Amino acid sequence: MRVVVLCGGESPERDVSLASGGSVARALVERGHEVVLVDPAAGVPVLAGPLQPGDEVGEFTVGKEPPSLSDRQQLRSRMHAALTGGPVLELLRGAETVFLALHGGWGEDGHVQALLEMAGVRFTGAGSAACAAAWHKGRAQAVLGAAGLPTAQRVLWRPGGGDVPLRVKRLLAAGPVVVKPVADGSSVSVHRVDSLSQLVQVAAEVRPGDIELMVEPFLAGREFTVGVVGGEVLPVIEIELTTSVFDYAAKYQPGAAREVCPARIPTDFASQLQELALRAHQALGFGSDSYSRTDFRCDADGEPTCIEVNALPGLTTASLLPLAATGAGWTYPDLVQRLMDLAAH
Repeated sequence: MRVVVLCGGESPERDVSLASGGSVARALVERGHEVVLVDPAAGVPVLAGPLQPGDEVGEFTVGKEPPSLSDRQQLRSRMHAALTGGPVLELLRGAETVFLALHGGWGEDGHVQALLEMAGVRFTGAGSAACAAAWHKGRAQAVLGAAGLPTAQRVLWRPGGGDVPLRVKRLLAAGPVVVKPVADGSSVSVHRVDSLSQLVQVAAEVRPGDIELMVEPFLAGREFTVGVVGGEVLPVIEIELTTSVFDYAAKYQPGAAREVCPARIPTDFASQLQELALRAHQALGFGSDSYSRTDFRCDADGEPTCIEVNALPGLTTASLLPLAATGAGWTYPDLVQRLMDLAAH
């Protein structure tokens, strides 16, 4: 098949996305597909291709910190222009499938999916509505809670000028909290906060009115994640942390976390987490033609809470979804082909 892999983009997960795109392109070429690797936010969007079986695909590395994106507006302008006209849009329309290896920002919040839907282009992963539902953590948690899934108490807060809201102070008075952007991925800017002064310091790093934060209790128990591909639930992964939260550095730097698949937990608990992941997948509108990865954190008593649902989880060879696929007996190229096959329906 003729496949365009979209990666890079304008989000803080740009580096991860480039690494995912390169890994996906290698797997597709290995499977005999013709591949063009495209970063729609780059000055020269076509990174490689058309790649034929036997061709080499370059490696992309993920840095210790997310890119600063001081030029994010320029990246967005290029991305919008590329996806709405000109040679990139023609490439997308000429492909039999577009493989989305974008993470975060417009690539995961439904923007790109909506543009591709309007252009009549077939693509991998969930549609724009499900992506938008999952991307905003506050609204996603409300949907999951209404569907009967276990969620944490939370307060949404847009810092800027005034005092810390009373509801936030009450949460903090009850114990440590986790503070994170309500709409971001790869655990960018996730903080454990133990005091009001620390909270004020974290909030001061946010430009007034720029980012809405979500504050929720810090859960002291174990952390798990479960992938769903189509209608199939993958083995549970436990994330054993050397840090208090699974932030960007812990995710992408060797040795910061140990990921165990399948998790060493009782069978009935694994089944419970898998059932919750499938219910979360369905509650947010993910169908049998898409995939997701749901993250869980347990409290001190071992009871799981659904933290978030990822619409386009990382696809580097070291990412969590490929690890879960390995636990199910799939190779990395098997996983990529299955994601392609879902888009064909």
